[in-house]
Amino acid sequence: MSAGPLSGYRVIELGQLIAGPFTGSMLGYFGAEVIKIEPPKGGDPIRQWRVVEDGTSLWWHSIARNKKSVTIDLKTSEGVALVKQLIDTADVVIENFRPGVVEKWGLGPDEFKQSNPKLVYARISGYGQTGPNASKAGFASVCEGYSGFRYVNGHPGEAPVRPNLSIGDTIAGIHATLGVTMALLEREKSGSGQVVDVALFEAMFNLLEAVVPEYSGAGVVREPSGTTVTGIVPTNTYVCADGKYVVIGGNGDSIFVRLMEAAERPDMAHDQRLANNTGRVAHEGEIDVALASWCLQHDSEVILDKLAAARVPAGPIFSVKDMMADEHYKARGLFERVEINGKPLDIPAIIPKLQRTPGQTRWSGPELGEHNEEVLGDILGLSEGALAELRDKGVM
Repeated sequence: MSAGPLSGYRVIELGQLIAGPFTGSMLGYFGAEVIKIEPPKGGDPIRQWRVVEDGTSLWWHSIARNKKSVTIDLKTSEGVALVKQLIDTADVVIENFRPGVVEKWGLGPDEFKQSNPKLVYARISGYGQTGPNASKAGFASVCEGYSGFRYVNGHPGEAPVRPNLSIGDTIAGIHATLGVTMALLEREKSGSGQVVDVALFEAMFNLLEAVVPEYSGAGVVREPSGTTVTGIVPTNTYVCADGKYVVIGGNGDSIFVRLMEAAERPDMAHDQRLANNTGRVAHEGEIDVALASWCLQHDSEVILDKLAAARVPAGPIFSVKDMMADEHYKARGLFERVEINGKPLDIPAIIPKLQRTPGQTRWSGPELGEHNEEVLGDILGLSEGALAELRDKGVM
């Protein structure tokens, strides 16, 4: 196994559930040593989320891969002291508690300005560390709405929809990973660490493309548009004769000509009213009716074959079952197999793919407290007697 690009960096993960732990996962994918601090009783609640087999969430084996689990009770003075010592040896801290919580424990970033001035301290919360909403509880579902992201999703006149995923947490984790790596790069120049402040709502706000300038410059409020995207035609989802859906993106001028010829509508392909996007937007309904009618006459495989031959961007809508049977997914190596209690389990492969120093799964999610002795003994130098005393007190 090659050393990852983040090999040699030590990360202390104080987070739980999704946003903070996903940041730790991303850093761990690429070689960082990630030490996850968990409460001794039960550990991170995500160990019991969603589908559970043999007492542990199947998701845990993926999101906690490459991490070292250390159990420490942060409600005890001894536990806080241990974590302080670990942070003094670290390059990065990740926390995703409500602002002020880690300060109450005595583990906020200001505590380490003297003892570890190079520390990069990533803080993930619903609304950020400052501002009137900073102290509010902020799960991804709520912050996706506050960000404006939910407003533009769904069908006009209906309740906004959410993907069946905690996308706000994951996007915030990606932003935090980016912030941490930039802070580590900057540290090479300045010699100093800094705080990386990531708000869930801001991470989702960062996805809104032209929404703000269109409103500021033209007073246009982007509204939900169902299965289309406002102002780009044609791009839509269509049902086929076999009941399956296909997505077609024919909004380039030359692509539109090829699309409509493939759809057996040469009259529309060469209609000068539709020669550019402005004209197509004005006649969106007419174009959608033609494409919907064509798709209903053929099975999805036929539609996709015809569009592939015409070099028109189009594709199916996959379930996870479809993904795992797909040859391109397999060729790209998008699944890794680990063994859990003697049984195989497929988990997502690591992305992005680096040519020389790719990420890798060194081990799947650890047992609770699996690395107590390794971390507290080897890194902090605690003796077997000291570790036994901490166990007896319930500190670990």
